Amino acid sequence: MRGLNIAHEAVLRDTVERLSDGNNLTNVCPSQWRGEPLPSQQAVKEIITLSRALIFPGFFGDSDVTRENVLYFIGLWTEKLFNLLTGQIHAGLSMDICTEEPPQFAAMEARSAGLALKFIGRLPELRRLLNADVKATYHGDPAALSTQEVIYCYPGIRAICNYRIAHELVELGVPILPRMISEQAHAETGIDIHPSATIGESFTIDHGTGIVIGATAIIGDNVKIYQGVTLGAKSFSLDEDGNPVKGVARHPIIGNNVIIYSNASILGRITIGDNAVIGGNIWVDTDVAPGERLIQAKANNVLRLKQ
Repeated sequence: MRGLNIAHEAVLRDTVERLSDGNNLTNVCPSQWRGEPLPSQQAVKEIITLSRALIFPGFFGDSDVTRENVLYFIGLWTEKLFNLLTGQIHAGLSMDICTEEPPQFAAMEARSAGLALKFIGRLPELRRLLNADVKATYHGDPAALSTQEVIYCYPGIRAICNYRIAHELVELGVPILPRMISEQAHAETGIDIHPSATIGESFTIDHGTGIVIGATAIIGDNVKIYQGVTLGAKSFSLDEDGNPVKGVARHPIIGNNVIIYSNASILGRITIGDNAVIGGNIWVDTDVAPGERLIQAKANNVLRLKQ
């Protein structure tokens, strides 16, 4: 390969100068220029693995866990999770603060450690919630041979596990990391659950691919959702500058004991009442009464049936 000539060097030098011009780096926070690390995708993957291992020992992480050595492994993983999570929360907090003056990093590190401890303290409750999700999935799927198979193999449980981890961090006020955790589940399973959504107990995702659950969606207890379901928003309001208005509840409220079949699109801030059944391939943008059944008629009309 022939070497660079003077003309080539001039073009490269000019490009380097323009790419390095701080005025063009509009998406970089000033505090990031001071050497603070960004959250690490690899570290977040490890946080997910450690959290899953602590919730379901033996199924994730080290497979050599037994009743005799579980205390050792739990202690090892908990300490490792604390250190990793503290560092990543610190990186997320510094990324979330864009100031010309350097943030108070020492205070931020202490806050990060406190938030990591609070999250770890919630792991027993997360295990209880996820065990209920596993049991609901097992009892709701005739093809499931055991709860162990559900934990080890079902993408829905992996996605719900990531959601519950991420949602707990949202509740603690941790920025950035919850969305990273949910997007890693999205990449792994094809299931997109926003970490700010509110989901009750004994939640079941059957098959799962293509499911979308928006940020302000509220889902009750004992709800079952099939593949391709969207709990989304309709068109959103814009401010005077043409930007989307933030913080508005735009997604559906799903009651208890609801079943939503494949490829149904439920849009807007509507309410699906308790014990309702939503058939497949239906667009729903009005309230559904408790106990009501919506099915797709042959002439492409939606039928509303009372139980």
